[in-house]
Amino acid sequence: MEKYTLIVTEKPNAAQRIAKALDSQGTPEKVEEDGVPYFLAHRDQKLVVVPALGHLYTVVHERGRRNYYPVFNFKWAPRYSAERRAKQTRTWIEVISRLASNAENFIAACDYDLEGSLIGYCLLKYACGDKEGVAKRMKFSTLTKNELEKAYEEPLSSLNFALIEAGRTRHEVDWLYGVNLSRALTLAAKRWSGRYATLSTGRVQGPTLKFLVGREKEIRSFVPTPYWSIRSEVKIKSSVYEVEYETKTFEKKANADAVVEACKGKTGEIETIEVRKLRQKPPIPFDLGKLQTEAYSLFRYTPRRTSGIAQRLYLEALISYPRTSSQKLPPTIDYRAILKKLKKKTVYKKLASDLLRKDELKPVEGKKEDPAHPAIYPTGNMPERELSEPEKRVWDLVVRRFMAVFGEPAIKQSMKASIVVNGHRFYLRGRRVLKEGWTRFYKPYIRAEEVLLPTIKDGQKVSMKQVMREDKFTKPPPRYNPSSLLQKMEEEGIGTKATRADIIETLYSRGYVAEERIVTTDLGFDIADVLSKYCPRVTSVKFTRELEEKMERIQTNSEDRVNVLVEAVSQLKPVLEELKEKEQAIGQVLSQAIKRARMQERLIGNCPDCKTGKLMILYSRKTRKRFIGCTNYFKDICTTSFPLPQKGTAKPAQKNCKGCEWPLVFVRMRGRRPWMLCFNPKCPLKEERRKRNEMQSLQKGN
Repeated sequence: MEKYTLIVTEKPNAAQRIAKALDSQGTPEKVEEDGVPYFLAHRDQKLVVVPALGHLYTVVHERGRRNYYPVFNFKWAPRYSAERRAKQTRTWIEVISRLASNAENFIAACDYDLEGSLIGYCLLKYACGDKEGVAKRMKFSTLTKNELEKAYEEPLSSLNFALIEAGRTRHEVDWLYGVNLSRALTLAAKRWSGRYATLSTGRVQGPTLKFLVGREKEIRSFVPTPYWSIRSEVKIKSSVYEVEYETKTFEKKANADAVVEACKGKTGEIETIEVRKLRQKPPIPFDLGKLQTEAYSLFRYTPRRTSGIAQRLYLEALISYPRTSSQKLPPTIDYRAILKKLKKKTVYKKLASDLLRKDELKPVEGKKEDPAHPAIYPTGNMPERELSEPEKRVWDLVVRRFMAVFGEPAIKQSMKASIVVNGHRFYLRGRRVLKEGWTRFYKPYIRAEEVLLPTIKDGQKVSMKQVMREDKFTKPPPRYNPSSLLQKMEEEGIGTKATRADIIETLYSRGYVAEERIVTTDLGFDIADVLSKYCPRVTSVKFTRELEEKMERIQTNSEDRVNVLVEAVSQLKPVLEELKEKEQAIGQVLSQAIKRARMQERLIGNCPDCKTGKLMILYSRKTRKRFIGCTNYFKDICTTSFPLPQKGTAKPAQKNCKGCEWPLVFVRMRGRRPWMLCFNPKCPLKEERRKRNEMQSLQKGN
């Protein structure tokens, strides 16, 4: 059989793009073996490009039962041997192994980061039979034809073993903490109550939950205090403008009333006018964190959703590799070539043309640098398929940010006029744009509004149109949202650019937090309290950050993997000993918390009939059918009940119906879009819908 070079990639989409770029005709042959696709390409020799499905290997307990801890003996094994839902990975490994047996050369072409390096290493070592030492490495930041050809023609002579060691260590340390602490919590609850419920925590999850609990405690213990402010307006010519009083807040109501009394209905005089020009620099390029923050702010996409969208755009060769912490754009990406490609799209034509007329293209850059990849930028390629609306938005955001970093500073003018009324001072503020600069490239995503003022001069008289006292109360600190929590994790140096969004999603899926403005649940409080009481080190930001820093030093060969693992185990052992010693007390606390959480998950709202009971999702003992019933039913006080769909999942929506104000139920059913169900049979919206349907039926009949 003809020998060939085997190129291993991370995912099927990437394999197809790499094969197409490297095939001399651009038409590689697709082969499918036992449901596993791979591609045959011809260049200077025969190439076989085969994809993985992300991680095909994982860390597992080397031997022993699953229902005990501590466990410190681990090994790397195929995912199908450890995860029930990963059975298909057996076939993928078998196909890759067969292809490796006839290959004479090996190339790793997975994403050039911790995860991609580790995926390629595991494939070459375990599936290909210890080929990690002889394989070459393709390094690229985009899946464009030119860059992939260059990465193939000029490969790295070997894998980046420092990056691989750092990736291995991170997975192993996370496994040690995750499996031991999660088992400790889960088994404590099960042994006390006899019922199983999955509980988890980990090296990053614990400190992240601690942030949220700390903020929730601040909010719940916050006592609002009253204060007063002045709301005022002036009339200049025929227009009315809002002005602000020199003292923003008053601790005494009488002082605010004195201002109102002294200024209401009076005429003021413009004493001074201060005009300033401000230069606003262009924004810096996107790293993953900044892209996630901006997409949440503009579109309300969660960090995990943005990461997923960006990954799809990368696989479509529309943007560069998104999992980067770099805020720099090196000249080697060829700014002009990208802009010339973008110019082909009508919406970008004028903007790209204006930038191309510049003598020099020099981007504004941030401080952070990633040795593996530059900041996120568009490749200039146009979509080969119809993008979804979220994909269009994120792609457009990346394109416009890229163009904006080459723009000129925006010049803005601010004006502040001081108005004196009966010895009191008010300020009239205005702002306008003198030169758009970079903002015209980023315009759809600019939030600043102009406040244009009329022509005014010193000594000009103005009449006070309105002066009134406003009664206010101090507010607690704001709750985190997924974006601000991700920023907090980044600031504190815990987690990685690739894992932070998943940690946040895990907190939601475990039921520790809820809602967009993140509220810590009772279960989340109890988990955090147990960890803080019995193993405070696990929730320590300082401890987690130090571990992160050591694992990062492995990438530069300034720290040893074994030392990091030994230290992690030595720190973990006493924590687990204390958890085991206090297992009964911990189990009782957690079991009661789980019981309350399960009850809360079924609670719909107040009963509209008896007014004293609660409506909740119940199950009939006879038929096992679910329905909504009143808790007073068990006290023989109320018999209120309502039917529910029997298929799919149903849970409280935490919202009320706009038509009748009854609580809504969120229903999700396979094959249908989720919907909000109002179970009030007399809801006016239902009556309107019924009449509308009757009218449509009559019209069709005519």
